[in-house]
Amino acid sequence: MAVEIIMPKLGVDMQEGEIIEWKKQEGDEVKEGDILLEIMSDKTNMEIEAEDSGVLLKIVKGDGEVVPVTEVIGYIGAAGEVVETSTAPAASADDLKAAGLEVPEAPAEQAVAQRAPLADDEYDIIVVGGGPAGYYAAIRGAQLGGKVAIVEKSEFGGVCLNKGCIPTKTYLKNAEILDGIKIAAGRGINFASTNYTIDMDKTVDFKNSVVKTLTSGVNGLLKANKVAIFNGLGQVNPDKTVTIGSETIKGHNIILATGSKVSRINIPGIDSPLVLTSDDILDLREIPKSLAVMGGGVVGIELGLVWASYGVEVTVIEMADRIIPAMDKEVSLELQKILAKKGMTIKTSVGVEEIVEANNQLTLKLNNGEEVVAEKALLSIGRVPQMKGLEKLDLEMERGRIKVDEYQETSIPGIYAPGDVNGTKMLAHAAYRMGEVAAENALHGNTRKANLAFTPAAVYTHPEVAMCGITEEDARAKYGDVLIGKSSFAGNGRAIASNEAQGFVKVIADAKYHEILGVHIIGPAAAELINEASTIMENELTVDEVVQSIHGHPTFSENMYEAFADVLGEAVHNPPRRR
Repeated sequence: MAVEIIMPKLGVDMQEGEIIEWKKQEGDEVKEGDILLEIMSDKTNMEIEAEDSGVLLKIVKGDGEVVPVTEVIGYIGAAGEVVETSTAPAASADDLKAAGLEVPEAPAEQAVAQRAPLADDEYDIIVVGGGPAGYYAAIRGAQLGGKVAIVEKSEFGGVCLNKGCIPTKTYLKNAEILDGIKIAAGRGINFASTNYTIDMDKTVDFKNSVVKTLTSGVNGLLKANKVAIFNGLGQVNPDKTVTIGSETIKGHNIILATGSKVSRINIPGIDSPLVLTSDDILDLREIPKSLAVMGGGVVGIELGLVWASYGVEVTVIEMADRIIPAMDKEVSLELQKILAKKGMTIKTSVGVEEIVEANNQLTLKLNNGEEVVAEKALLSIGRVPQMKGLEKLDLEMERGRIKVDEYQETSIPGIYAPGDVNGTKMLAHAAYRMGEVAAENALHGNTRKANLAFTPAAVYTHPEVAMCGITEEDARAKYGDVLIGKSSFAGNGRAIASNEAQGFVKVIADAKYHEILGVHIIGPAAAELINEASTIMENELTVDEVVQSIHGHPTFSENMYEAFADVLGEAVHNPPRRR
């Protein structure tokens, strides 16, 4: 008797799969375990193996067809066997119930698929902006069965991929390599010479190649998900149409993912061509002798460290009382101390009043009477929402940012604004989640909220810094009595063996229930370790539950475990506490 080949259900959310290619043809002999075909779900591509031996008698669904899960796509049986494919009607809900099977509700995706076809220039969702929030929203909308268009004025990937996270991390890897050269001799690695030069043309070209690889990948993903791509500045109109040049398209819903741009300050001399933004400095092909960094936030500190590693005299000027003031104070001061040892000069609690250009260099006059002289200056005081193309919309704003609710919807029903443009959390990974949520709500009604409370954040210095939750200062202000656990990397075997025994892990918990309020790390692999903390906090584990886990040895993550144990006074590798 012929055996059915069905479209498998590869995950709890999978509703359908696309047949990419049959690897066997009708009449071919098939052995159990042979690859029959390749399919694509909303998660991944997968090869499907034969579960029985015989002959591929009939292919019911061919290449390129999208098939609901559990539907028959072919038959395997004995040679010469005839298969009746005029199939009986599908089992009804009553039939399934009679057989004792659960009857799922019709998936929301079907509502999209079953409504009247849209006109060629009409879409369920039009996404304006192809950065992290935008391309995530577009792909998620397409996965859910929506007809989706995306409008992008330049390159896909947004600020993060083109001008921020990725280019900066490419440069910071160079700084890490140079740190390695400095300690090589002490580890028994002797070079004939430790002299080196920096070829900025190759550095910039390599950075551009990394960016190109990733932007091309995003473009390919959009095409694979059948998202219509429009290149150009999108002018969004109140009737939910979007005009790109001479072409206008209509959306039932609009997702504004226009991202952010560099923030500027209005002081005399700021328009000098020697004053660079974070966008500009990533394309600089000559190494200046000195650089003044205006702003000691994440971007300023990361880029300042890059140029300091190249031998540039770097001076950071920060108005707050410490660098990256959103960080836990103890961590911030530790990082500042480490960066000073790397040659960076850091001035806090001071601002720039005027910039004077003369003799191809800059003099920055500070509000405490000091002056800083440098060949170039980097303006790095943060980013603000990018509103170009949205001028015709009467959106409710909040401190210059588009106001959204917990569903990412703006004051105009059917228009959503995830990512940097709403200013909630200006991080690429937060934008991913907001874009995903916006797309689901646009198609299915406002049912999913974007929970960003435990979004991790990181600074990719060397050592790295990362945080999740609230700082000790905020915890004490909100809860009063809190418990603190710490563990230094100075006692971590992996860190010592790697010449990276700097920094610590710090855990903040409430005194009554041992609920975890914040985790702060300065040390090796901090940006990776913090994701464990985010998962722990998202799942509301207490300190007592976390310390029941076992962490591998030797790993940096053991230090995370020790810090949690120290909250309870149980850290084995910490000195006994004074009583």
